[in-house]
Amino acid sequence: MGVEFNTQDMLDTYLFENTQLLENLQEIVLEQKDEECFDEDSMNEIFRTMHTIKGSSAIMMYDDITAIAHKLEDVFFYLRESHPQNVPHVELVEHVLEVADFITEEMDKIQNGEEADGDSKPITAKLDEFLTRLKKQNNEASPTVEKKDTSAKQFYIPPAVSGSTYHYFRIMIEYFENLELANVHAYKAVYSLKPIATEMLYEPENIVSDENTAEAILKDGFKILLKTSKERKDIEEVVKAGYDIKRVDISECTKEEYDNGFGDATADSLKIDLDSSVEEIEAKAKESDKQSDNKKQPAPGDYVVASKEPGKGRKLAKDKKPKGEKTSFISVDIHKMDMLMDLIGELVISESVVLQNPDLKVAGLKLDNFNKAAAQMSKISTDLQNVIMSMRMVPLTNTFQKMNRIVFDVSRKLGKDINFEMVGDTTEVDKNIIEHISDPLMHLVRNSVDHGIESKEERTAAGKDPKGTVTLAAKTESGKVWISVSDDGTGLDRQKIIAKARKQGLLDPSKPDDAYSDKEVYHFITLPGFSTNEKVTEYSGRGVGMDVVISDIQKIGGTLEIESTPGCGSTMNLKIPLTLAIIDGIVMKVGNSSFVIEAGVVKEFVSVKQDMMIHDPDGTESVMIRGEVYPVRRIGDWYHISGCKENVEDGMMVILEVEGKQICLFVDTLIGKQEIVVKPIPSYIKKVKGLSGCTQLGDGSIALILDSGGIVE
Repeated sequence: MGVEFNTQDMLDTYLFENTQLLENLQEIVLEQKDEECFDEDSMNEIFRTMHTIKGSSAIMMYDDITAIAHKLEDVFFYLRESHPQNVPHVELVEHVLEVADFITEEMDKIQNGEEADGDSKPITAKLDEFLTRLKKQNNEASPTVEKKDTSAKQFYIPPAVSGSTYHYFRIMIEYFENLELANVHAYKAVYSLKPIATEMLYEPENIVSDENTAEAILKDGFKILLKTSKERKDIEEVVKAGYDIKRVDISECTKEEYDNGFGDATADSLKIDLDSSVEEIEAKAKESDKQSDNKKQPAPGDYVVASKEPGKGRKLAKDKKPKGEKTSFISVDIHKMDMLMDLIGELVISESVVLQNPDLKVAGLKLDNFNKAAAQMSKISTDLQNVIMSMRMVPLTNTFQKMNRIVFDVSRKLGKDINFEMVGDTTEVDKNIIEHISDPLMHLVRNSVDHGIESKEERTAAGKDPKGTVTLAAKTESGKVWISVSDDGTGLDRQKIIAKARKQGLLDPSKPDDAYSDKEVYHFITLPGFSTNEKVTEYSGRGVGMDVVISDIQKIGGTLEIESTPGCGSTMNLKIPLTLAIIDGIVMKVGNSSFVIEAGVVKEFVSVKQDMMIHDPDGTESVMIRGEVYPVRRIGDWYHISGCKENVEDGMMVILEVEGKQICLFVDTLIGKQEIVVKPIPSYIKKVKGLSGCTQLGDGSIALILDSGGIVE
């Protein structure tokens, strides 16, 4: 790498934009990995992606990324121009993913402040061999030695070759006003025009070395004078409106006008918008006169891009024209978002402290105006929470696509033919949740491919489709996210699991096998060191993985349920909270302790009489309510709280419904519904069953948040 001239902002933009491009690339490739070949749109999109990454990497002087992107670009240029027959599609998919992995790894190094020191030569050699083989199969000459992709340099124009027919064009590019680093995007336009340019001038001229030119470009546009043997339509193919460019004006000019440089700017500046008022048109004309008087007349050799032999035009990253109003985005450091979320939480707590202040409970105190102001403040606070929460919500699409890649890689190595299906991948969850579920999902998906799906021969012998199916699905329900990983493989072997559990001393010797439910038996595979796989592979067999899944899921208050049908497959169901920040909760009192339960699982509150209670011989209690029997759990007895009420007629029953199961909680009193800021239980406190966190109430006291799933269990 040479001397770095880029700023941190340029580096951040480079990483952000290329990350988005690589994610889109992987999605395109994995969607068509099972097809016979890439369709034309996909080939064009992959070509444009590599071209954009090549250009931006050349600007940032990451030579290996530039080289490998350029080589893959060559492959797809040949594919879309020559349309060869019998292209090995799966091999091509592997090459694209290998290039994407290399670039991603290099960008991770850059992100971590390390040197991008990866060696692209082995991969480019494979791509060279692949391209050579394709050309030989189609009776074409071997590719010539790769030309060096030189960066644009400023120098004087050499004399034009006599006898050549040239066209001269003025190009005016207008970018969206909210675009960051417009000078870098302007250079991308220059870089894309370079293959078809004989000579080129642009203004501002120092777009690479002076980041301040970005402001001028957004204000006045980016101007290019182009000498080329190509036609106007060729230029329109290269530079067109897209995600960054708002409008492109291309007009042919004479050689004299071209030689005059940007001096004759009145043609652009005096363009009249018929929707403008007379005053605006007159003011624009006066401003143009001033510019004409003060403008320096540059000579053609003042700033020029290195000429090349006219070749095929290159396209920018995006071709799609914006429809309607453009959505504006801004990238923000996630740590700042976390800080903002914490501040919102403190605001909610402070609001509760104010509204529940004991000083407001003085008898006879008129608080009409205060209550109106408090109601308005509460509304604004709630709206603010919703906005912040929505900013943190991101779809599961990228996470699901990563799992698609895992299925592709693992199935190839294991020699299995597997179809991967995604359902509900647009479901949105808190970003912190996504960070906690990526590893668990990876383990579950690998297990489905390795343990679950049989080989082609075994599936054929069992009368199944030789191609197995792994399905990853997501949905939201009652403030929870349900994510399931299912396969149509062999299913779990109950007897094999029980035998292994007895061998490890996990079962009661006096208890027969049939006394254990399927749910209890399947739960054994989540224990540390438990594996029924007799053969250790790269992906399973050492008894690790499922215990990691349980550990990670429990950290965010989630649960895992396992369903399986022998010979038909298994389903792993993850149930996790939609967010870890703020929830609607019901505050209850038991003795001198306060508890909170999530409002979404509360079905109703009921006052009961003593004669409605049912006492079983083993000491458990139930209650008969409107002809239905509900098991009863006394929170005071469960957590050994002194001073709590014993008579059910003195307290309140709270009916909870979780995953179709219902239970009654007996508490002393109900305080009311309140927005709860969820705080984790400190690590120095031992994990207590049935608790998922804690919070601070308006009076300053601490309340424990009950885990509804754990209570029902």
